[in-house]
Amino acid sequence: MVLSVAAIGAVAAGIYVFAIPHDDSKNPLKTVDYRVELITARRAAPYPVAAPKPGSLPKGWRATSVTYGPVQSSQAEGTAWHLGFLTPKEDYVAVEQSDAKAGPYIADVTQQAKKTDKKQRIDGKEWVRYEGDKYDALVSAEPGVTTVVTGTASFGQLTEMAAALNTGKG
Repeated sequence: MVLSVAAIGAVAAGIYVFAIPHDDSKNPLKTVDYRVELITARRAAPYPVAAPKPGSLPKGWRATSVTYGPVQSSQAEGTAWHLGFLTPKEDYVAVEQSDAKAGPYIADVTQQAKKTDKKQRIDGKEWVRYEGDKYDALVSAEPGVTTVVTGTASFGQLTEMAAALNTGKG
């Protein structure tokens, strides 16, 4: 019995080493095509859903996650749109939108980042800077929707994303 287990182990090890490709240099996150989810969210959401205009981000940005559905928080109710990206430098940037109560929603999607006194105008819209230990963010609160551009990226990259956003309206 011991010899049988050893033989099976040797065959399994051989298959693992020689037959299964191993390339640790590749990024395990796959790029997602978010067009169908965007169209669906724009039809269903009670607010104008934002996503980058095609071709508006520098080369190398890639979408890695997309969801639309109920807010996943015990402190807020509503719907939420999420679109996550990796920059060419592998920094994370997410577009988060919701009609939920702004305070708890912002705290949740920014990993508890704190509001600062710094504001900036991007394409005619005022954005407030939030700074945190994990994520920084730009937040635009309008009647019926809060839009948050957040992540590990620099404020320059967050600004690039905010400038690229389009709601598909007009």
